[in-house]
Amino acid sequence: MRLAALQSLYVGNLPWAATEADLLALFAAWHPARARAATDRETGRSRGFGFVDVPAAEAEAAVAALDRTLFRGRTLVVNLARPREPCR
Repeated sequence: MRLAALQSLYVGNLPWAATEADLLALFAAWHPARARAATDRETGRSRGFGFVDVPAAEAEAAVAALDRTLFRGRTLVVNLARPREPCR
């Protein structure tokens, strides 16, 4: 059995209290494989963004459905995640 290719989605403007479980629930219709809420290394506090991995075939639909939608009083920014720039 071959696993489907995954696409990472950037989710910005998250409420400060949002957890990885909240992200998985929010993206449930698109079968998320994993979610990561970014936190500050020193304080452990939310940084207000995260990433969700969904099957590549469902990524565009998830972006279209959730970008600029209201989630717990905040307007989300959802788009395809870009590869990280190498450190100089």
